[in-house]
Amino acid sequence: MDTSSAIALSSQFLLQRQTDAIANNLANLSTTAFKAQHRTFGEYLMHNPDGTTLSSVQETGTARDMAQGPISQTGNPLDVAVNGEGFLAVGTPFGPRYTRAGHFQIDQTGQLVTSQGSPVLNTTGNPIVVPEGGTDITISRDGTVTTKEGQAGKLQVVTFGDNNALRATASGLYTTTQAPQPVADPNLVQGALEGSNVQAVVELTRLMSVERGNAYAKDFIDGEANRIQTALDHLGKVS
Repeated sequence: MDTSSAIALSSQFLLQRQTDAIANNLANLSTTAFKAQHRTFGEYLMHNPDGTTLSSVQETGTARDMAQGPISQTGNPLDVAVNGEGFLAVGTPFGPRYTRAGHFQIDQTGQLVTSQGSPVLNTTGNPIVVPEGGTDITISRDGTVTTKEGQAGKLQVVTFGDNNALRATASGLYTTTQAPQPVADPNLVQGALEGSNVQAVVELTRLMSVERGNAYAKDFIDGEANRIQTALDHLGKVS
């Protein structure tokens, strides 16, 4: 395969990677607090022995769009939406994890937990426990959890220097090697959840653009294959 065809074929591979990212975004259109992801690319220069240079494209990573998703009221007093920056800390057997999906509940031991049963952590890194018989649970703007029996704890709301260094794991959780920093002025909304920030129209527009690029690359490869075959046919007749 000649160099130009190889470059066109590599572009098809990268376009497929973009398609996969778009498909994943659309699949999470209704996932609580999901953040859209996009592939990033950079130019790669190939220097030929004859002194010429060819430019191609290589994937450089994945960028996560941390734009705020829409906040919707649920009426569940244990639901918490993060309005603005920050993540809620959650305890797991593998260490602390972080989430913006604040759909919480109280387990049989009185702990505030996620839908998967992981304890929600307070500012000292311990589970938040609601006193037995605790009623009228309120979660204030700064994350303070109180009942009629008094304060039960305060949600740990943290931020990081590089949100793109966060690695998504299962159930809307993130992990990172970065040290968490407390959010100075958190803005939590009780009885609400943050929705996905994926915009279907934008993703579909991106998908159409990718499909056009893929078609152009395919036409180019087909044209090069026909050109080479024609040249070989002519050379065969001359010999």
